Amino acid sequence: MIMEPSRPEPSCTGGEREQLTGFLDFLRATVRWKCGGLSDEQARRVLVPSELTTIAGLLAHLTYVEHFWFCVVLDGRPDPWAEALAADRDAEFRAAQRTPVATLLAGYERQCAASREIAAGLELAEERTGGERTVNLRYVLVHMIEETGRHAGHLDLLRELTDGLTGE
Repeated sequence: MIMEPSRPEPSCTGGEREQLTGFLDFLRATVRWKCGGLSDEQARRVLVPSELTTIAGLLAHLTYVEHFWFCVVLDGRPDPWAEALAADRDAEFRAAQRTPVATLLAGYERQCAASREIAAGLELAEERTGGERTVNLRYVLVHMIEETGRHAGHLDLLRELTDGLTGE
């Protein structure tokens, strides 16, 4: 049985940046916990009617959205998934079904570290234009809290259906 890991608790009294990044890091740690210790078969198991909503698929999706918002939008890098997603809007979910879960987890870790580094170099109100919209770091952090939190909830349910692991 996998025990609940140590997750960084967000500050209850810190400043805006500290609280936003703290909540995002707490949720990122939750994602790692919910995806850790599984076999490739378990991570790819289809447990709900939407066949791409697997633990592996959600982990790949979260890695992609981290990359998109921090590297592409905030840092101006090219989007390596643009062509694949233009052809198949679920490309990252499908790719996950062929990728070992350990590779997916390592990729998520690397991307979260890169996202933290990019965020550390920007002011919360600093604006960047990516695609059709202009956003600031504050928007991206709030959006990623929402996105990661929503999918952490999905992962919680999928993990319980996979091997019974429960916990917030």
